[in-house]
Amino acid sequence: MKVYDKLLDAIKKDGAAHLSLIDPDEINGTKVCEMAKIIQKCGSDGIMVGGSGVDLNATDICVKNLKKEVDIPIILFPGNITGISGNADAIFFMSLLNSRSNYWLSLSQALGSYSVKQFGLEVIPMGYIIVESGQKTSVEFYGDANAIPRGKPKIAAAFALAAQYMGMKIVYLEAGSRALAPVSNEMIRFVRGMIDIPLIVGGGIKDGSVAYEKIKAGADIIVTGTAIETADNLEEKLKDIVGGVKKAGKEKLK
Repeated sequence: MKVYDKLLDAIKKDGAAHLSLIDPDEINGTKVCEMAKIIQKCGSDGIMVGGSGVDLNATDICVKNLKKEVDIPIILFPGNITGISGNADAIFFMSLLNSRSNYWLSLSQALGSYSVKQFGLEVIPMGYIIVESGQKTSVEFYGDANAIPRGKPKIAAAFALAAQYMGMKIVYLEAGSRALAPVSNEMIRFVRGMIDIPLIVGGGIKDGSVAYEKIKAGADIIVTGTAIETADNLEEKLKDIVGGVKKAGKEKLK
């Protein structure tokens, strides 16, 4: 089964899915292997690998280490063309839709396309949308993004709907790494009401209660990165967050 179909299946079966995000710049070596086992044990539906400033070698080593430890999908979440590895299961092939730069809209995708083709990676087209989070995040800085104002859900929905109409298979509302505030429930509800494709929400989701709220508001997939990178007890933290996702998902199915 393709990775995209696995995500759809998790959403259909559990009402929602969870993805853990590992940044090879922040986590490497034996720590990656240790984290991978816990991530799978806690019920995460897959692992995203990527960051804003990752080099090719770091990405490839990280993916190889993960593949040794888990059998859940490894999905590339590239911050640039250097974030591509032929050892992953799939790639979120994204356009940063509210970037001011043509590079992040389509040029980087063109530059990376031959590598993706050569590696035979499963491609999951994604509309990537940056939302204000209370401070300027790394992705907002590197991606030269004109962040969607937190109180303007109609703007976010317009970008999300455009992504769907352009044939993208998934939309990601991103508050960013170390966001002071996650994407608002109001914005999630409004976007969910406008699109038919899966909706990912990430950034600033620090515990199970927040994850629960975001799923209830209309998110299909929650991404957790910084919260698990910095956790004193990873298993406890991740069980709490995944538990919140799955609880809300099951309630949605009723």
